[in-house]
Amino acid sequence: MTPTMTEAAGRRRVLAAVTALAALPLSFSANAARAQTTTKNSVTAIDIALEPDGTMIQHAQAANARLLQDFPKGFALDATHHPHVTMLQQFVRTANLDKVYAAVGRVFAAEKPLNWKLKAFKYYYIPSPPVGLAGIVVEPTPDLLRLQQKLIAAVTPFTVQTGTPAAFMSTEDGRDIQASLIDYVADFVKIAAGPKFNPHLTTGVGTETYLNKLLAEPFENFTFSPVGASVYQLGSFGTARRELKALALQS
Repeated sequence: MTPTMTEAAGRRRVLAAVTALAALPLSFSANAARAQTTTKNSVTAIDIALEPDGTMIQHAQAANARLLQDFPKGFALDATHHPHVTMLQQFVRTANLDKVYAAVGRVFAAEKPLNWKLKAFKYYYIPSPPVGLAGIVVEPTPDLLRLQQKLIAAVTPFTVQTGTPAAFMSTEDGRDIQASLIDYVADFVKIAAGPKFNPHLTTGVGTETYLNKLLAEPFENFTFSPVGASVYQLGSFGTARRELKALALQS
């Protein structure tokens, strides 16, 4: 499934600052800095994600290693950049996180995704010349679409419209959190859910020259299954930086 123009436009906003990687930490406005101070920790940017099995992890790590050879200023998939398949990103009140975990846990308990077989079928990337954010695309299924809609309904009572850099896990006091990322999380349901959902596992950052060669290579389809689910706090470039809650899944 090729990302729609609307979704691609939304994802490009996330990537608007990728070309500034060499200049990190990034700056943000004085107003944003004041907002971060006054609202620190009151809102959390979350990513509700499926944890893939070893088959997907192996493919993702291999792709990530190649990307880092091409663009060393990218990020590695590691303990603070968890490989995952995003189902939903939202801003929620930090005080309501336990309620979010409980609501999301009930959804996963009813859906039982451990039994699902998902197919990875191609590489893709979202361009922000001269680089792009790469990933492995997962075929959307009725199960995934149904799960996402249930998660949206479960989390909506606890969401807020937007947040500040303080809502994210940051290693640079918020300077590494892109304004475009804040917009993307705020608009996620409109630009990346339902018919616009493009399930994928992000593998890293590379130059467009390399990524175009990667996309031209044959892709051998493979299947994998979820082995868990988690709620993460988002970090720079929409990465799953801090695990807030691991959710037990039932078969």
